[in-house]
Amino acid sequence: MLAQRARRVVAVEIDDRFLHPLTHILEPYANVDLVHGDILTLDPEELMGGEPYKVAANVPYYITAPILRHLVEAAARPALMVLTVQAEVAERLSARPDDMSLLAVSVQVYGQVQIVGRIKAGAFYPSPGVDSAVVRIDLRNPPPLDIADHAAFFKVVRAGFGQKRKQLKNTLSAVLGRPVSGVVAALESAGVDPSRRAETLSLAEWAAVVKALNA
Repeated sequence: MLAQRARRVVAVEIDDRFLHPLTHILEPYANVDLVHGDILTLDPEELMGGEPYKVAANVPYYITAPILRHLVEAAARPALMVLTVQAEVAERLSARPDDMSLLAVSVQVYGQVQIVGRIKAGAFYPSPGVDSAVVRIDLRNPPPLDIADHAAFFKVVRAGFGQKRKQLKNTLSAVLGRPVSGVVAALESAGVDPSRRAETLSLAEWAAVVKALNA
């Protein structure tokens, strides 16, 4: 169906068993490039020859997070991703403050996430044993949040989620190796109550915290 609608399709498949039937099924479509490989080791920009692109995929559940990071952190990000993922992962990806996670921040910092459909486990054979959901991720270039140094940003965010049950002042102090008093001062200057927990912060608040800690 993608081949019938798109000008060009690059299909990446790692499983040897699917290559022969895919080659046969896709033979009528000259606009399809079938690539045998692991998407995690392939450069999207090289795959697409520098052209703008979108991603559509049923993502293997056990490597959903690595695939998402690989795509959103690529030098040439897709404009749009529509992915079938485990329902629980879809909820985490589309979460809002009070229920945020490191995964949610890692993706939402690059674009907007919404759940656009749900699929019962019985729709697949063999059944995966869990329900699935289809998520749409609209990526922005540049990203919607103005972050000068993404490495520094995510260092602080990872630290914040490092001890999720603890208050932010204690978590950041312990993981970053900074005095609690300095962390408290930075959080207060960012307008964030030091007693809050990582899952309650919005993206804008994370940006303010990172800026204050690195000031």
